[in-house]
Amino acid sequence: MEFGLITAALLGIFLFHGFCSSEKAPNYSFMHQATTAPEVSHYDYIIIGGGTAGCPLAATLSQNYSVLLLERGGSPYGNSNITLLSAFGSSLSDLSPNSPSQRFISEDGVINARARVLGGGSCLNAGFYSRAGTKYVRSVGWDGKLVNASYVWVENKVAFQPPVRQWQSAVRDGLVESGVVPYNGFTYDHINGTKIGGTIFDNDGRRHTAADLLEYANPIGITLLLHASVHKILFRTRGGSKPVARGVIFRDALGKKHKAYLRSGDMNEVIVSAGALGSPQMLMLSGVGPSEQLKAHNITVVLDQPNVGQGMMDNPMNAIFVPSPVPVEVSLIQVVGITHFGSYIEAASGENFAGGHPTRSDYGMFSPKIGQISTVPPKQRTPEALEKAINSMSALDDAAFRGGFILEKVMGPLSTGHLELRTRNPNDNPSVTFNYFKQPEDLERCVNGLKVIENIIESKSFSKFRYDTLSLPALLNLTASAPVNLLPKHNNVSVSLEQFCKDTVMTIWHYHGGCQVGNVVDQDYKVTGIDALRVIDGSTFNYSPGTNPQATVMMLGRYMGVRILNERLDKEKNQNNVV
Repeated sequence: MEFGLITAALLGIFLFHGFCSSEKAPNYSFMHQATTAPEVSHYDYIIIGGGTAGCPLAATLSQNYSVLLLERGGSPYGNSNITLLSAFGSSLSDLSPNSPSQRFISEDGVINARARVLGGGSCLNAGFYSRAGTKYVRSVGWDGKLVNASYVWVENKVAFQPPVRQWQSAVRDGLVESGVVPYNGFTYDHINGTKIGGTIFDNDGRRHTAADLLEYANPIGITLLLHASVHKILFRTRGGSKPVARGVIFRDALGKKHKAYLRSGDMNEVIVSAGALGSPQMLMLSGVGPSEQLKAHNITVVLDQPNVGQGMMDNPMNAIFVPSPVPVEVSLIQVVGITHFGSYIEAASGENFAGGHPTRSDYGMFSPKIGQISTVPPKQRTPEALEKAINSMSALDDAAFRGGFILEKVMGPLSTGHLELRTRNPNDNPSVTFNYFKQPEDLERCVNGLKVIENIIESKSFSKFRYDTLSLPALLNLTASAPVNLLPKHNNVSVSLEQFCKDTVMTIWHYHGGCQVGNVVDQDYKVTGIDALRVIDGSTFNYSPGTNPQATVMMLGRYMGVRILNERLDKEKNQNNVV
């Protein structure tokens, strides 16, 4: 293989072979466009955000009470770009105003995405499903028995065992050979060592998302409105007493304003589940946040809460492309190595398929079209650089795309940043800074993760899928020196892994924080200093759970829904007994 082809493979786009699937949308009689909503309505619970946490939360609360679920995006059903494994990446590369994915670029220069669709990030991700560890569950104070039951509730609808073929098996065996032990087989559990995790893609290659959890909902107890953009939470303030959430203002796709209020009753609530960007943004737009920032945007301060938007974190991802002398299967994340030093090793593979399939620039976990371009340092990932990368790739031979990426993701992380408003429009992206590798321990974990990847590549188990002539330094230079390379050249990359980490950092879309437990919300996810308002989603995390958070975010929606129901039913029962 010519070196130019191998080098260009860094830009590799992995096309995922299409599956024949009878795509059948659930018959949600309660799902409507927001344009059909009355001007004023009343509910027991109003949930802002029909995403990974909001859907299971709404489904649970609807069993006993009236719920309004407001989703700013549309339905995932009928959209093959979301549903089919073969189309992974197409939604992420769609920059149209109605795309289910809304691109944002952090102040660090790393290109990222936020969901704009019912089901949230579970409609856009690579599908890996893995629980949080027992240590994590204990550290955050959750009830372990209810946590397990909530995971099972989720898994009965959306989780599956993936087919593990040759390339993924070689990565798995290479991990074990490299000392990432024991081998724990297939499991949803988070256990040190190497394992096969779950997936939300079924055996037909069809994605199942958090939106599927609405099949559990009581159709009489829930109203779901699509393309409902919430602009503000409404509060009642009296004298020196705490503000009380009483409703929301939202606009439909035509811009018409609607108001939804909580019904009378001291246990009815507004719950924000708009994600790690959307939830702190919504609090700020509603007057809950750092007072100086709110005043700068002419927002009336309801509560000066300086911690809103603080503690923003995104797990840095770095990947090495390994060109293969033989064809490899198409796969997303299936294998994970959970190391003792705080780095998770995962892999994805694929090759270009000719004859009627979309162009290679449309798909893949590491596509410049979706912003995953490690060949350019973060601050230089301009639209022009992305376009140059895509154009350079289009002229390459298919052999340049044969192989796979082995990646490492830093646990935690320890480095934190912050979020600030740009405008008062809830549909605009806020400004967010993650400060990748600000803490030395994060950088050390990245370096150690790369060393494990080197051991995998050089293992006997992986020998079939590597060129003997390519050492790790050669692969690093290959990964960082594509035809559109703008990186500084490092003559001895083998002793400059720290620089490689900084220059090639990407996101794996696991960002969190902004409304953290202990800083913005309490252990019951109630916003401190305000009544009838909670935040329940990944913005409350102080630490990303497990190797991949989506399972835990879905679990959290169910978990907190059950807790809220139980607490409320117990209180109502006690009140009735007193009467």
